[in-house]
Amino acid sequence: MGEKRSNHTVYNVKYHFVWCPEYRHQILGVIEDSLESSFREVCDVYNYEILSLHISSDHVHLFLSAHPKYSPSEIVRTVKSITAREMWQQHETLLQEYLWGGGFWEESYYVGTAGDVSTDTTEQYIERTEHV
Repeated sequence: MGEKRSNHTVYNVKYHFVWCPEYRHQILGVIEDSLESSFREVCDVYNYEILSLHISSDHVHLFLSAHPKYSPSEIVRTVKSITAREMWQQHETLLQEYLWGGGFWEESYYVGTAGDVSTDTTEQYIERTEHV
């Protein structure tokens, strides 16, 4: 079922995130390689497992698994802030043409959860299982 284990937790938590650069400028394709590398480094450091990553010219899809001690807002804040700082360090001249004020990502984002079973299956399991 894709479960992971830590000292006191068994979990299967997966998040699908989507977000855009400020003003939805189509700049990500130009810096895609360094941005992907930055995503992978951040996720390695924080033990977020990247299940899928797609960088379009004007938005990012990141599908990952993380320990439940990390909230989705904490994950997205961490990944966005570190990757933004690294992109400014690596591509300042390019980014100054499109972005101002030191920003990189829009504040907003999408997050959805995913698992190996459907909502209906989970509800049926809970309703049909004897709880002692």
